[in-house]
Amino acid sequence: MSTPRKIVLAYSGGLDTSIIVHWLRERYDCEVHAYCGDVGQGASELDGLHQKAQAAGAASCRVDDLRREWLTDYVWPCLRAMAVYEGRYLLGTSMARPILAKGQVAYAREIGADAVAHGCTGKGNDQVRFELGYQALAPDLQILAPWRDWDITSREDALDYADRHGIPVTASRTKIYSRDRNLWHISHEGGALESPGNPPPDDVWMLTADPARAPDEPTVLGITCEAGVPVAVDGERLPPEQLLARLNELGGAHGVGRVDICENRLVGMKSRGVYETPGGTILLEALRTLRALTMERDTMRLCEKLMPDYADLVYTGRWFHPARVAMDALFTSATRAVTGTVQVRLFKGTATAIACESPNSLYSEDLATFGASASFEQADSRGFVRLYGLPGAVAAKVQGGAS
Repeated sequence: MSTPRKIVLAYSGGLDTSIIVHWLRERYDCEVHAYCGDVGQGASELDGLHQKAQAAGAASCRVDDLRREWLTDYVWPCLRAMAVYEGRYLLGTSMARPILAKGQVAYAREIGADAVAHGCTGKGNDQVRFELGYQALAPDLQILAPWRDWDITSREDALDYADRHGIPVTASRTKIYSRDRNLWHISHEGGALESPGNPPPDDVWMLTADPARAPDEPTVLGITCEAGVPVAVDGERLPPEQLLARLNELGGAHGVGRVDICENRLVGMKSRGVYETPGGTILLEALRTLRALTMERDTMRLCEKLMPDYADLVYTGRWFHPARVAMDALFTSATRAVTGTVQVRLFKGTATAIACESPNSLYSEDLATFGASASFEQADSRGFVRLYGLPGAVAAKVQGGAS
């Protein structure tokens, strides 16, 4: 492997990426350029980022606003697929890494860099998500992962490195949570959460109110979707980032969207994660109800069978894999008629669909009624039931009944 002369680093401004700027320059005697994609981290992370990068020794710092593209091209496809990992995790971090890798590669091309780098550890999933993105989009670029090469093994080591080299950082030596925030969610790991036997302390939560202290009166929202994609709240059409921000605010006030799980990381270990996804939880509830009303039975069941595979592709960093692209085409086609408005009630930590209307509804009151029906002949069921049970009846006759 040749020595890189110009590196683009996925940069957050935190402790790890700040010392990585210096470490890469010292090890390779090269330029290090910082890249950050704004996917809704918030002002607390993004304000002053250029100055932080410069103080750490970066030759430049690019911050791209990716929020709308991310929601439209990455989050909404996962929403169409109803993608949830291991039944509970709504993939907030997993969906963000591919577009960050894409933006980083684009900046590397723009400035003529010959390498890309990230600050992910060897224990986590993000190293795979970033690197598979690099491999798919720029297989010619070198990939550098300092956590796999240096002798820093802990937060304390990293802080000592920053002190020795005069790198300004805001991190403290107190054991605190590791957080990842974007428009879709915020995740919390580490600190007191490292023991699954500890309930999440009150200071963990940032987006959601304690459900026990949430308002005593529910809020009912009208969520309108077109072809499986949310477009309006209470009849008001909104750009994706404004729509999700509003649902996060409303859902968070009612304590909606808290999840505490031990998930299976790609590298093989179990990891406890606490997540807050208020807006996403509301949207999934609305779309689940709207799909039930508008999707034909076999198509809906096919989508349900494929969803775990799709979620796994996203979780394990294979966003640009041909299988995910092909499955996305299927979900897009399958949800063409998923259009309508769902009333969702927010109350004490829950989001519950209570009514649904669609111009593409497949529900027929005449067919489903317990009263007289003009389009259903009760007598038709006699032959249907006999034929449907025929295989079991033959087996019972020949081989004996069930034990």
